[in-house]
Amino acid sequence: MPTIDCDPEVARQRLEEAGIDVTEGNTDHERWRAERGDAVAVAYDETVVVQGSRPADLTALLSDAGGRAHVYFDGASRGNPGPGAIGWVIVSGDGIVDEGGDTIGRTTNNRAEYEALIRGLEVARDHGFDEIDIRGDSELIVRQVRGEWNTNDPDLRERRVRVRELLDDFDRWSLEHVPREINDRADELANEALDDD
Repeated sequence: MPTIDCDPEVARQRLEEAGIDVTEGNTDHERWRAERGDAVAVAYDETVVVQGSRPADLTALLSDAGGRAHVYFDGASRGNPGPGAIGWVIVSGDGIVDEGGDTIGRTTNNRAEYEALIRGLEVARDHGFDEIDIRGDSELIVRQVRGEWNTNDPDLRERRVRVRELLDDFDRWSLEHVPREINDRADELANEALDDD
């Protein structure tokens, strides 16, 4: 159970700015409570205690420095175009902060890769991280986002613009191409979403 030494009012403001509902405490000693995912933050006089099975759902937002995370992403399309899905994993020094996979309808593999990257960036931003290292096994997406390769596909150009807008939310970022085996969890999540659909 992480305990964060902080001003509870500053912590409350951070949570409210992130769109999280903050309610009154359940006892005389609790100043307020907030829930997100599988985590509950409870504020006392000079500390905030985070409980639940996934405390990282709130700890990044409550720490003084937003901190650093790794973002892994992968998209899949069966048929190219065909049914598509995305997977993403956010990892900090405390372990996996968040992960997920979703179907996204009929699409191409490259569009699915971009959608996975966009979702991973949105999740990292919503967790309050200010530095991210992004890893994906799509060389095309990595090189396009870094500006090394161009694209004639208007849909991919639009998605690249969205990625660049999201990257502006971070103080520092890096983006690297990695082999599929390094990105296996994101790949697994995308394929599980397709299998479950």
